[in-house]
Amino acid sequence: MSDEPVVLINLLKVEPTKQEALIALLKQNTDTVVSTLAGWKSTRLIAARDGTNIVIYSEWETPDAVVTMRDDPRMKAFFPKILALASVDSFLGAAVLSKSRSRPTRE
Repeated sequence: MSDEPVVLINLLKVEPTKQEALIALLKQNTDTVVSTLAGWKSTRLIAARDGTNIVIYSEWETPDAVVTMRDDPRMKAFFPKILALASVDSFLGAAVLSKSRSRPTRE
């Protein structure tokens, strides 16, 4: 069994005028619910500059942790609020490449 985290990607399509409200809701949800759940490792929110999309990149220990998160009553309370602002498409995956450019250190 791999100890690589399970990656959950959520793509939210939003009207540009609602992106800021959606970001605030997602931050609140991450701070008060997601980050408290067993199996959660990290979350990154990525907002499109044109205001039309947000990507939620989160890492979980196992696929079961994602199922448990989705079944949590606190999460279920957030879903209608999120869906009132955006449409959501999601999938589970695994990172197959992670690469970055080294930055020179400052002296």
